[in-house]
Amino acid sequence: MNYKEPIVIEHLAFLSVKYNVYLSELYRALISARVTGESKCGELNLDYRGIVNNQSVFLITKANKVVMQFKVTQEFLLRKNISFESWLDTDKVRRQVARQNLTFDLKYIQSLRRGMKKVNLNAEVLEVQETKIVNTQYGSRVKVTELWIADETGKVKVCLWGEQLNIPAVGEMVQVKGATVKTFKGENLLSLGRTGTLSVTHPLLI
Repeated sequence: MNYKEPIVIEHLAFLSVKYNVYLSELYRALISARVTGESKCGELNLDYRGIVNNQSVFLITKANKVVMQFKVTQEFLLRKNISFESWLDTDKVRRQVARQNLTFDLKYIQSLRRGMKKVNLNAEVLEVQETKIVNTQYGSRVKVTELWIADETGKVKVCLWGEQLNIPAVGEMVQVKGATVKTFKGENLLSLGRTGTLSVTHPLLI
């Protein structure tokens, strides 16, 4: 299949969600396959098949079954400072996320993608910002506290609202359960909603 670049981007984003691999890692695997002839990304195998009409041809398989074949230009493989979040922000990807009703057990922060639901992870509290009073769209006022948590792969913001204000301390280990991944100003954040929780697993010793 010979896809134009925007279609290839959408297909790669779709594959990253469907096969639970990080999109940036999938893109790097393409670059590696172009150099070495083949590479792996999760359960996916990527094979470089050569050049046709000045475009690199790749074959993606899983367990010896063809997943996708496509062509891309050399310029596509030399891109810098890619906004992978924007690649994932398409109707096709959102439908796949909803269809899978994605549930992740103890995910790493690096793997979080917009639209994931029921996310569970363990992390350390890096920063706790001062609690603020904000006005909601319904005319009420509610307390909100933002904190940053991190694991060995990255960090992410968590917003605690109203009755969720069981505020951990910096340095404590916490477990997040049942969160949803949203984005604000281009950054991922975890929303606990009505059913998600954040609890301290390793409190600081006083």
